[in-house]
Order: sequence, then C-alpha cells, then structure tokens
Amino acid sequence: MVNRKYISDAVIRRLPRYYRYLGELLNNNVTRISSGELSRRMGLTASQVRQDLNHFGEFGQQGYGYHVEVLYQEVARILGIDQVHNIIIIGAGHLGQALVNYTNFEKRGFHVIAMFDIAPGIIGQTIGGRTVQSIENLEQYISENVVDIGVLTIPKAEAIHMANLLVECGVKGIWNFASIDLQLADPTVIVENVHLSDSLMRLSYKFSNQN
Repeated sequence: MVNRKYISDAVIRRLPRYYRYLGELLNNNVTRISSGELSRRMGLTASQVRQDLNHFGEFGQQGYGYHVEVLYQEVARILGIDQVHNIIIIGAGHLGQALVNYTNFEKRGFHVIAMFDIAPGIIGQTIGGRTVQSIENLEQYISENVVDIGVLTIPKAEAIHMANLLVECGVKGIWNFASIDLQLADPTVIVENVHLSDSLMRLSYKFSNQN
C-alpha cells in the first residue's frame, strides 16, 4: 500500500488536472500517451508527471507510456470520486443556487441531496430539483441521512457557528465559501476554504504586472 502521508499539497492540487486532461484524451479516443506528451499538454515536465504519479503506484510501462482509460480510473480512485459523496448546501442565495445547478458535480460523484436556508421567502422553493428546507431541520435531517460534505455559502458571521454545528452532527467534510478561513478544533474534519475573490485578485496582479 502506498504511504500518502508525505505527499505535498502541490501534488494533490495537480491531481484534478490530470483527471480533467485524461478525460479529454478519452473523449478524443486517445488510448495511450507518454509522460512527455501528457506533460506538454499540461504545461509540466515529463519528470514532474512521472514523479507525481509514482507517489500513488506504477501506472506506466517502459516503451508504452500510460494506458489512458486505466490511468483515468486510477486517478478517480485516488481522488475518491469513484464513489458517491452526499452533499448538503447551507445558503440558498445566488452562489448556493449556482452550485446546486452545476451538473458536473453529479458526474464527479458529488450528489447534492438537500439545501437549507433561514430566509422565509426562500424556504419551500424548489431549486435544482431540491426543495429548500429551513435551517431548523438541519440536525434532524443529518441524523436521518448520510451526509458526507456540508457546503457553506453563507455570510462570514454565521460560518463558524454553522461549521461547528455540522461537526457536532457528525459531518466530516466542509466546503467553505464564506469569507473566513475556518480552523476547527476537530482534526478529523476536513475543511476546504474557497475564496473566489482571491483568485480574481491573483489574476488582477498578473494582468497589472505583465511585461
């Protein structure tokens, strides 16, 4: 078994790119590819590709390269998207609605099973095929359903309380879009903080400082 304890965040961040590029190769009926060709498509070096993938096993063959479909399935397994993850979204505003309507989540094994909000005008509405429930029903819903990931698309002031409530209910993954870096006391709960404005500001920096 491969020991993944010491795999860097940089390698982990590249895994979804491998999955995406391999998927595009499959769609174009490419059956095999060398590390050199894959690296050119992804803007990496062949050595980097081999090092990244060797963290998880021996997938290539000397003189043959990688079997695209096999590697695609292996990367899916490594990412854990070869299985279904149940998601609930807390916050049915514009961002929450955009997420529930994003069909690629289903293709990647992420199944949005419920949405919650506090606004009386939104509760009861059907969005993306899900009826928005009152946040007051959250604890009971989690106790009666398997919930793997809670998605927070709520204001910063409410994020810490809601994250702690999810942890108390046994949810082990939080995808946080609130404008705060959540740091929870329970080390077994995985938090992914997403700041959309940070990405836009990085783009602005590169745009403003180009030669």
